[in-house]
Amino acid sequence: MNTENQSGASSYVVLVCIVATLGGLLFGYDTGVISGAIEALTARFALSEVMKGWASSCVLLGCAVGVLAVGPLSDRYGRKLAMFLAAAMFLVSAIGTALPNDITSFILFRILGGFGIGIASISTPMYIAEITPARIRGRMVAVNQIAIAGGIAVTAFVNYYIAGQGDQAWNIATGWRWMFAAGIAPALVFGLLLFLIPESPRWLVERKREDEARRILTKVGGAGFAATELVAIRDALAGEKGTWAELFSPALLRPLLLGCALAVLQQVTGINAFMYFGATIFKTMSQSTGVDAGLLQQIIINGAGMLFTLIAIATVDKWGRKPLMLIGTLGMGIGLVAMGVMAQTLTDPAAASKLMLGFILLYIACFGLSVGPVIWVILSEIFPTAVRGRALGLATFCLWLADYVVTQTFPMMNAAGSWFVTHFNHAFPFYVYAAFCVVLLFVMWRFVPETKGRTLEEIERSWHREK
Repeated sequence: MNTENQSGASSYVVLVCIVATLGGLLFGYDTGVISGAIEALTARFALSEVMKGWASSCVLLGCAVGVLAVGPLSDRYGRKLAMFLAAAMFLVSAIGTALPNDITSFILFRILGGFGIGIASISTPMYIAEITPARIRGRMVAVNQIAIAGGIAVTAFVNYYIAGQGDQAWNIATGWRWMFAAGIAPALVFGLLLFLIPESPRWLVERKREDEARRILTKVGGAGFAATELVAIRDALAGEKGTWAELFSPALLRPLLLGCALAVLQQVTGINAFMYFGATIFKTMSQSTGVDAGLLQQIIINGAGMLFTLIAIATVDKWGRKPLMLIGTLGMGIGLVAMGVMAQTLTDPAAASKLMLGFILLYIACFGLSVGPVIWVILSEIFPTAVRGRALGLATFCLWLADYVVTQTFPMMNAAGSWFVTHFNHAFPFYVYAAFCVVLLFVMWRFVPETKGRTLEEIERSWHREK
């Protein structure tokens, strides 16, 4: 394929992936919007610490249920339909969470939004991995993570802007509603643009629609690439049944357990304690009792995450998955230990807040460089085509359950007067998350293979050789 055709094909792939990653943007917005609204919600509905955690974490149970449903759904009806269902759920959730007059209604619509997040968290990276050539697959899947980080960053700006439109009483009564309603427009745009992108060629081959798959693959990489890729896909699909029994077969047990372990470890290293409760952390650590100070620092945190995710995109196909993961996880652990020491020992709230911001930025930067985007890249690569939807569903189910535990327990561990605060002065959660960073380092070093530059079919064959 000549350079001009290759450039055109690459542009086509990029445009298709950009549309798909709008699902990641909404994923980030829906998970991050609670960070600016939680204090107002707590005041509006007089929430206890347990209910505060539940209002934040209920979305994650929806995510967990959503991922169990989307695997068989995407395997049977296609990746594109799954993403469209996610867009519809994002839209309904944005409307519903902006309107309720009781916490029960709010939670029900948050759970519905969680279904959408769960669907998007699987279908988007899976779709991107299946439509992109191996040479750029890591970067394209990582683009989805920058979209997630971008969505989280956007929530910080939106929340900060909306909170500034009135006083504290206005934010408690009305401001938080606009924070959730702001998700309506991007959900509509995502749903409409999905009509313009093709179905996954691997899924089409599995459904005996090879002519459609060939046309798409030709647009992706040219006629030669399409012919080669079709042969590789057919070989990979030969003998696969795409059932739960195959997923739990001895040949695939190792990638399944590894995928679930990585998914859990991504969350229990603590990222969403900062994404959901960043404003609360800084409100606790600072002399200021206003919400604006915490929201402003949340913008800085989310911006750093987005910046370093961009660096990960530029390097994941050059440096490889494992080097980024090992360096980033080590940096996260160092940042968490430093935060714990400061929270436990420093008595000057103003100084503690400034130092805490610096080490949180270190932690967020290292997460954005490694654990955030790279684990999603690995999860999108290590499972065979026929069971990829089910396998990703199970791994992501584990991820959201772990996220739920982190989000539900953080307010309890950080509550004034609790045993944890009495003995550790807000440091205990950071020590727990640092310990899990050590576990993640060991798993990456000992068990995870390097997948840089390998086709999905080559990765699949390697698991069968090791059975």
